[in-house]
Amino acid sequence: MKTLLLQEDGIPFAAELIRNGEAVGMPTETVYGLACDAGNPEAVKKVFAAKGRPADNPLIVHIADLAEWAPLVTEIPPLAAALAERFWPGPLTIILPRSEQVPALTAGGLDSVGVRFPAHPVAQALIRAAGVPLAAPSGNRSGSPSPTTAAHMMADMDGRIPAIVEGGSCACGVESTVIMLDDAETVRVLRPGFVTPEQLGTIAKRVIVDDAVLAQPEAGRVIRSPGMKYKHYAPNAQVTLVQGGSSAFLHYVANQNPEGMLALVFDADVPACQEAGIPCRAYGDTDEARAAVFFAALRDADAAGVQHLFVRAPRTDGVGLAVYNRLIRAAGYDVVYAK
Repeated sequence: MKTLLLQEDGIPFAAELIRNGEAVGMPTETVYGLACDAGNPEAVKKVFAAKGRPADNPLIVHIADLAEWAPLVTEIPPLAAALAERFWPGPLTIILPRSEQVPALTAGGLDSVGVRFPAHPVAQALIRAAGVPLAAPSGNRSGSPSPTTAAHMMADMDGRIPAIVEGGSCACGVESTVIMLDDAETVRVLRPGFVTPEQLGTIAKRVIVDDAVLAQPEAGRVIRSPGMKYKHYAPNAQVTLVQGGSSAFLHYVANQNPEGMLALVFDADVPACQEAGIPCRAYGDTDEARAAVFFAALRDADAAGVQHLFVRAPRTDGVGLAVYNRLIRAAGYDVVYAK
């Protein structure tokens, strides 16, 4: 199978593929997704097969109209409705009890489903053209860094799916924030993203960041969010996440000398790295900038043959929490606290 790269005028063809039970690449503002008819279990099986994804890892269902939400869930509590009004279209996934319209396979065998209304115009156009809600995990092979360009997705999916729709580079660069409601006033963040806990707190009275965001989930625990159960986001290179200020980071890395090493640093760290002879690449001077490029940086490290990547850790608030969450999982929880 040759995977076609379609431009926006190819959306009707991509929608026809979806209606015929195929899976296609879809750009969103977060990352590129592998989209299929959420209500077609046979199409969902193709998504799991193309990604090499475990079947107990739930898929997020994407809509392009608020009216499409209610049929997918058993109820929409007032807090969920208020969050949708504030943050949709946008990078927020809301988990609620699923209706019978959502197949168990789409939901990873769970009694709940995550739904999102993406902000990307191409994603919205594809959903509307297909005429059905679309289940779409990230469009990479399972476990590897998520794709933020069509070229990234093509590298992983060429020959596995019939088409990818081009939509430019993803503005956010990290997957959506995933939340569930603990009660009528409390939001639990299961996976951080561009909609931050601080922003959620402008709507909800209480916001809890789940323990699994910063630590490995307990064995046997039910995981309702994608991206939180299995190893994710990892390049081929070994990744070590280094906590600490600029001087502490540089001192630690300067004393490491594995073959094929690279330091992934803040923009301001580059001159000192170069002066110390440390091979480095900058990945931004703000959390938002880092979010937009760090998946690409992980892929570029693999392309360059990097064997060990030392990453200066971002902060764990705001959008930095999302970047830290992806990096700690890419590192397999290998974190060094430099002093």
